[in-house]
Amino acid sequence: MSHDEPTAYLALPAAALPSPRRQLLVGTALACLAGSTLIGGMLAVWVLLRERVVDAGGRFPVEYIITEVASNVMLMTIFALCLFAQWALYAGKRGDRAHAALALGVVAVMAVAFINAQAFVWHTMAVPVKENYYGALFYATTGTMTALVIVGLVYTTVTAFRALGGGLRDTEILAAHALYWYFTAAAYAAVWFVVYVTK
Repeated sequence: MSHDEPTAYLALPAAALPSPRRQLLVGTALACLAGSTLIGGMLAVWVLLRERVVDAGGRFPVEYIITEVASNVMLMTIFALCLFAQWALYAGKRGDRAHAALALGVVAVMAVAFINAQAFVWHTMAVPVKENYYGALFYATTGTMTALVIVGLVYTTVTAFRALGGGLRDTEILAAHALYWYFTAAAYAAVWFVVYVTK
């Protein structure tokens, strides 16, 4: 081949797209793991102190009437909320924008209902913080649980803007959103049993 002849270039095929890293899903899973250790540690302290009071012949809680109807409604609400978060993921995978929006809206409404029910429990029980350590434990545990639900409400809002604004092309945020609410429901089930049921 002489130097005057044009050089033929071969075009290589395009490289395969890199596999998705699923950073949002992994980050949410790690946050759920951290939240599980937080709630688990708080409940362990609760059970330890409760056992000390019971072993000494006392009653835990001493004189507070627990609002069981509201706490049971909160349990049903948060498990129903998981169903709607899963529905949002299902609708997102099918490209159904209307149902995804409706499901996320219901998730937000039910999260607000959970927070409202917790505020009702705080108001009706009227546990003082300073009299004994039950009040401090009660507000620390239920307050942390409520904070997790508020974080979930913010997560739902961000998910709605990102998923619906992006045309439901990427459903990873919907999957991570559902995972967070599953964690929150499991955490509240543990709080409900230890704080509101076990006396």
